[in-house]
Amino acid sequence: MATQTTTGADKAGRNGQKGRSETAGQSGQELVEAALEALTEASPFSMINPAHTAAAARRLSRAALSHSPKVAKNTIGLANELARIGLGKSEVSFAGDKRFADEAWTSSLLYKRMAQSYLAWNSSVHHLIDELDLDAKATLRSHFVASLLTETVAPTNTLAGNPAAMKEAVRTRGASLKAGARHWWHDVRTNGAMPSMVDTRPFSIGPNEDEGPDARTALAATPGSVVFRNDVLELIRYQPTTAKVHERAVLIVPPQINKYYVLDLAPGRSLAEAAVAEGQQVFMVSWRNPTEQQRDWDLDTYCGALLEAIDATLDLTGQPDLNMVGVCAGGITTASLLGHLAALGDRRINAVTFLVTVLDWDVPSTMGTFTSAPAVAAAMRQSRSKGILPGKDLNRLFAWMRPNDLVWNYVVNNYLMGKNPPAFDILTWNNDATNLPAGLHCDFLSIASNNGLAKPGEVEVRGEKVDLAAITYDAYVVGGLTDHITPWEGCYSTVNLLGGASEFVLVGSGHIQTLVCPRDNPKAKYFTNSNRAETAEQWKAGATQHQGSWWGHWLEWMAPRAGELINPPKRLGNRNHPAREAAPGQYVLG
Repeated sequence: MATQTTTGADKAGRNGQKGRSETAGQSGQELVEAALEALTEASPFSMINPAHTAAAARRLSRAALSHSPKVAKNTIGLANELARIGLGKSEVSFAGDKRFADEAWTSSLLYKRMAQSYLAWNSSVHHLIDELDLDAKATLRSHFVASLLTETVAPTNTLAGNPAAMKEAVRTRGASLKAGARHWWHDVRTNGAMPSMVDTRPFSIGPNEDEGPDARTALAATPGSVVFRNDVLELIRYQPTTAKVHERAVLIVPPQINKYYVLDLAPGRSLAEAAVAEGQQVFMVSWRNPTEQQRDWDLDTYCGALLEAIDATLDLTGQPDLNMVGVCAGGITTASLLGHLAALGDRRINAVTFLVTVLDWDVPSTMGTFTSAPAVAAAMRQSRSKGILPGKDLNRLFAWMRPNDLVWNYVVNNYLMGKNPPAFDILTWNNDATNLPAGLHCDFLSIASNNGLAKPGEVEVRGEKVDLAAITYDAYVVGGLTDHITPWEGCYSTVNLLGGASEFVLVGSGHIQTLVCPRDNPKAKYFTNSNRAETAEQWKAGATQHQGSWWGHWLEWMAPRAGELINPPKRLGNRNHPAREAAPGQYVLG
């Protein structure tokens, strides 16, 4: 894959207090799920490092020094608020902030003033940043740096400043503190001194035969078989469960970071299972976890492997074409491949779905604020020197992007309260991180920094220049309303890049919650609008809200594009591609 280097003004947007206030009011499980937004598929494009953080801090300091009147005004305002807090007349509220949920924060004057003082100072710091004459990118970076400081020094992160932890220590006669010390030492030895976010023990990958109270929940458990394997991927074909199936297959391409089974999670929470239940012939790509030996695998390598998977799928179904689903980074790979096929006039694809995938990187996002030519060059050098981008390192990096939710929340739970981290299927999947080879990482960085896929001919795949407008078949595009990884506005831009008829659906959730959206989720909602608009905001203004999961809407869209109903195959494999071991195969275990 080749791209042309371009220059231009930095483009970024703001991500101010809204995200912080929304997270503060979430329930326990929602807080756990919110953790996912900063930990997953965005990782290949990350360019945040300590040097960027330090640079943002220096720029913030210089801006503050050059705007002393604004700093003085802000300081006076904070002093006045602290005085009101001391007199008991402050209206600073911590209602809805989970950190201050214990009744002591309202019943004790000392604790109440402590919470109000901290929140007043925190708000003052971020308000000052908004008042300084910084460009949009510098403003976002400065908020990030400030959050690292303000959320670290929250009183609830200490034993003395956390009444709930103090009560637990008294109630257990110190046992909670002993357990917390054990958890801390375990994380120092095995988790890079980061607090563990999940207890993975109750889960297994693939079906298991254990029974009784100690039986583990099976993930990636939808029945099927591996029907094709090359060096880069395994192809899983799922066992039909209906009397008739659609003749045209659907091939799902997951992201290369983390394992595929976020799309085949626990029974009842699996998109693959739901599609099979509607008579779709579902094939799933399972990427191999690369090592330093695969450092040269790039976008061309992955697209070539996908072409082989497409041919195997068509041979197994006896059809001339199929439908594809690309997910996040897998969606970028899919779009690149489809652009290559369009340039060749190849008609092996009938329709495509893009899930939480950004192809237009001009849309403002938190990730984009750390994109610059020096940052990209440094990230490429580091990746090439190691040969891979380790998945565990990426998880730690993105934890610090949202330190309150993804670090300190678990410090309090695991160490101060002495509790085990939650046992949660999605977080178990997220903990099962994979590496990214240097070649593909560099290609992703180049696409993101140059906004290559939005520019016809900028990206070249397997010798062909990519023009997304040449992709003229139907597309179904999904974004998440509260997705901070792939902002929904960026997902929407895809409908204006593609050359065919596109339907956009906005799901009322975050990044991973959009993918794992079972039909029995009472909180699920999505928005539709059949009219294409120039901008995402215009589209949303005319959209209609629906209660329930978008899965049903997508499967209704898929049905007429999946061909006639036929008898299901008697065997999952054939002479050319015999069924191998049962799903989930070998690569998912590596």
